[in-house]
Amino acid sequence: MSGIYIHIPFCKKACHYCNFHFSTQTQYIDEFTSALLLEIELQEKYLDSKIETLYFGGGTPSLLSKQAIQSIYNKLKDHFDFAPAFEFTLEANPDDLSAQKAADWLNIGVNRLSIGIQSFQSHSLAWMNRAHTTAQAHQSIKNAKAAGFSNISTDLIYGTPHLTDQDLSKDLEILLNYEIPHISCYALTVEEKTALYAMIQKKTMEAVDTSQQARQFNLIVDSLDQVGWEHYEISNFSKPNQRSQHNSNYWNGVPYLGLGPAAHSYNIHSRQWNIANNQLYFQSIKNKTVPAEMEPLPIPTQFNEYLMISLRKIEGFSFEEIKNKFGETYENHTKTIATPFAADGKLIATPTGYTLSKEARFFADGIASEFFWLAD
Repeated sequence: MSGIYIHIPFCKKACHYCNFHFSTQTQYIDEFTSALLLEIELQEKYLDSKIETLYFGGGTPSLLSKQAIQSIYNKLKDHFDFAPAFEFTLEANPDDLSAQKAADWLNIGVNRLSIGIQSFQSHSLAWMNRAHTTAQAHQSIKNAKAAGFSNISTDLIYGTPHLTDQDLSKDLEILLNYEIPHISCYALTVEEKTALYAMIQKKTMEAVDTSQQARQFNLIVDSLDQVGWEHYEISNFSKPNQRSQHNSNYWNGVPYLGLGPAAHSYNIHSRQWNIANNQLYFQSIKNKTVPAEMEPLPIPTQFNEYLMISLRKIEGFSFEEIKNKFGETYENHTKTIATPFAADGKLIATPTGYTLSKEARFFADGIASEFFWLAD
């Protein structure tokens, strides 16, 4: 099985923290759509298995017209073999998610929505420079449910200045009351080339408080654990059997094709990424050339990525899987590194290997880096 990711590189306005590729020049959406349809034709041979998941991300996919989404979907079905029951996710901003749009998306074939709530607190939305209001956040969920969507995910951002623990608890309570089955919770990160980074450098904005972030991460974990949710990946929580299939496939190393400017693709042995420039993307596609760079993934890199991803998942890593994929030398290396982490309680034994303890989850990436196979 494989997946397809469509990157929609447009937004109404720039959120202060965002470092994803996007443009606010939405007058180019039609030109983008035409280029994307051609790229689908050019990339039809990249995957050689059935498509199990389709994900429209961005940027802001909910800016696309019904006709654009339908034409992209039709073109994909013409050139790829979709599994009978596949997950079709579309990311939507609350200010776009009208009752009519929700009904249109469902009619096209979208069966899962990911709504960028981020917060129900007005001061937090203003601080992030989000385009929607608290009232629109509430209404977007109501519109999605009324249209017939039951598979809904929402995003929350924690660790922002002025977001109190009480604010965060209220956000979680609101989502639980709406019976949302999936929540993605992301710690605020400060990326270079963002407005937030510039403001912190100029000292016009407070720096990130890592102790606040760790505390609020634990608050989220404890709150959702108490109601029986699965903390199945560091940033993702779901009711039982409501995990994101598309993102889970990423974390399980399933091949995927990325289409659109800045989109990444992966086929186990290599990774490639399209140019992060809309106009250059348009020009190249018109010339029937996919503007992508490619890097091979040698075994040490594959191993490092396996450990990084595995330690973010609730299942952790498997010694048998490491041995089968990478060899006995890598298995022994992993056992050696794991021993002191297990001794001090950061790793918990599973039937096949180790997973992170609850206390260590917030430090997953740092712990994973200790296992990395360094180049000779």
